[in-house]
Amino acid sequence: MQSITINGSKRESVGKVATKALRNAEMVPCVLYGGEAPIHFSAEEKSFKNLVYTPNAHTVVIELGGEKYEAVLQDIQFHPVTDRILHIDFYQLFEDKPVTMQIPVRLQGSSPGVRNGGRLMFRKRKLTIKALPANLPDVINVDISKLRIGGNISVINVLSDDYTFLHPDNTTIVQVKTSRTAVDDEDEEETEEGAEGAEGGEAEAAAAE
Repeated sequence: MQSITINGSKRESVGKVATKALRNAEMVPCVLYGGEAPIHFSAEEKSFKNLVYTPNAHTVVIELGGEKYEAVLQDIQFHPVTDRILHIDFYQLFEDKPVTMQIPVRLQGSSPGVRNGGRLMFRKRKLTIKALPANLPDVINVDISKLRIGGNISVINVLSDDYTFLHPDNTTIVQVKTSRTAVDDEDEEETEEGAEGAEGGEAEAAAAE
């Protein structure tokens, strides 16, 4: 999994006055959990841009005065009016300890059900998994090249030995529903399946939203 580096400074004072002063200076108060004791630190608000405002999943390398900690974002608080970041909690990674994380789903292929007029319903754009840090994927690929009208792909169809899904096996990820213009022509589908690549499938997903 790709990683983002955050440079910060340990916090000596964690009271309300010190926290307010940090935010006024466009710094974000943070806490790193998972080790022997929580580590309080702060970092520039702009340094979290590529971590927070993205659909992608990343691990984090937190650098504090020469010390480095691998972590994942655990929780984040935003201001209810301005949407500025108020506080972030991180969880430290250890190579022998599984971690829970949300991973984005990427559709691959071209659905014959959509080509025949069905509506593609992308139900789960992210899935929560539990895995060792080395086994965390960047994305979970879901092949929709055989997805017909009335069909669906569930968690049980994308199971992996590298990680465990924290969803019931019957959780629907993507499905194709019928519509007024839908056509059911199985023979035509067999000849057309695989004629379009991953980019076509993703474009259909976007158009169907």
